[in-house]
Parts: sequence; C-alpha cells; structure tokens
Amino acid sequence: MIPSLPLNDGHSIPQLGLGTYGLWNEEGAATMAAALELGYRHLDTAARYENEDAVGEAIRRAGIPREELFVTTKLDGPWQGDDRAVGGLNDSLERLGLEYVDLLLIHWPLPARDQYVSTWQTFERLKAEGLTRSIGVSNFKATHLDRLAAETGTVPAVNQIQLNPHVARVTEREDHARRGIVTESYSPFGGGGASVLKEPVIVAVAGRLGRTPGQVVAKWHLQQGLVAIPKSGNLDRLRENLDLDFELDEAALAEIATLDTHEGNDSDRVGH
Repeated sequence: MIPSLPLNDGHSIPQLGLGTYGLWNEEGAATMAAALELGYRHLDTAARYENEDAVGEAIRRAGIPREELFVTTKLDGPWQGDDRAVGGLNDSLERLGLEYVDLLLIHWPLPARDQYVSTWQTFERLKAEGLTRSIGVSNFKATHLDRLAAETGTVPAVNQIQLNPHVARVTEREDHARRGIVTESYSPFGGGGASVLKEPVIVAVAGRLGRTPGQVVAKWHLQQGLVAIPKSGNLDRLRENLDLDFELDEAALAEIATLDTHEGNDSDRVGH
C-alpha cells in the first residue's frame, strides 16, 4: 500500500508515483496501464511531454475507478500569462480524457517573462471551477514563492523540484515545510549519468538489507516525507519500487546523507 501525504488544501497525494516522460504512444500506454495494474495510482505528466493522450489511454485500459487515481499535469511557457492556462488545461483534459486533474503545476517560473503570478491567479480560478483539485508549482525558488505569497491568496500545495541523495535540498525542504508546501522529487534516482543507484554507499546499504539500490533510494524519499516520481519502462523495476515494507535505520540514513553534493542542475529541462 502506497502511503499518502496531506496537502494544505485538504486533499492528499500518494508518496510514490510514476514519472511518465519518455512513455509515448502504444508502448508507453501499455507500460503505464501495467503500472496501474501493479498498484500505482499516481501518474505525473505534462503538456510538454507530449504523452497525455497515452496517459489517458492507459487509464482507460486499466479500468481503475477515477477517484482512486491521482493525475498530475503541468503547463509550461506557452500557457503562461493572462488566461492562457485556461485553454492549456482544457486541451490537457481533452487529451487525457478526464474531467479534472488532481494536481496542476506551473512547470517553470520563467521569471524573465514575469508571468507566473498572473498564471497562478488563473490556476486559482481553475481550481475554484473544479477543473483541478489542487494547484502547485515546479522548479520554484524561495523568491518566487515569496512573491506568490505577497500577491495572491493561495499557497501552492506542492513544489516539484529535482531532488535525490546527490541533491538533497535540505534548505529548500525546510522552507517548503514552513510554508505548508509538500516537496515532490523529480529525478529521484539521479540522472544524466549520475545515478545514485551506482553509489557504493547505496549498494552497501541495499546489500545489508537484502534489497535493491532502487528500493533503498525510493524508501529514502518516503522516510524524508517526500513524494517521489521515478521514471521507468521496466516492469520489474516498477514492481520493485512498490515493495518498500522495510525501514532505513539511522546509520543508513547517515551514510546516505554523505552523498549530498548540494549541486542541482535547475537549468537542465531534459526529461522534466
């Protein structure tokens, strides 16, 4: 059973989901439908992933009752400013074949365009109209969150950021907690040739516990009070990620903490 975290608007979010970037067309739909059959209930997509139609097809194939699912999508630059997000979300809902999403995120703040506040105000209206249950942001820094707090009336339910044992973002997580924002991790296993799954520390902890490195890192996210959305098209790995009925002790957590390099790559949009 995947645990959930409460959101600041009264809803809740499953702590483990499936990142769907790279899952396209028929093959992607089949993989996502299989993941839902394995027990996943949280799917994370975005307009710019160009796979919302495949996500919708997977949902239809799996036949899971809508109220048991948590679907996130994101709107990027073309849908920022004025009321552009209205058409953006309507198009996403049409591709998904859904009447609402559970979480709608501003994909990037794009501060040079200076449109994320007006976009957020449109998100507030979309939430009031029932087209999304919750609203949040992605890749927002404290300065962006400060401005939303000063100029609008709603605190984001979630901030989805790059986060894994290499990039633990302790300061950002503490700031989110102070604001009542849930932190969601994309690239939770690392990426770009820097996968934490190959780290000797992770491999050693996994060996002691009789678990895989992926299970250790997934459990690390859950024990940190994070939401994680690993990406995989491999059903064996998807199945492993759900088998987390163990605990990391303080010694293991301390070892994993040594991997934090404090270096994120916020400018890298590939895969997110």
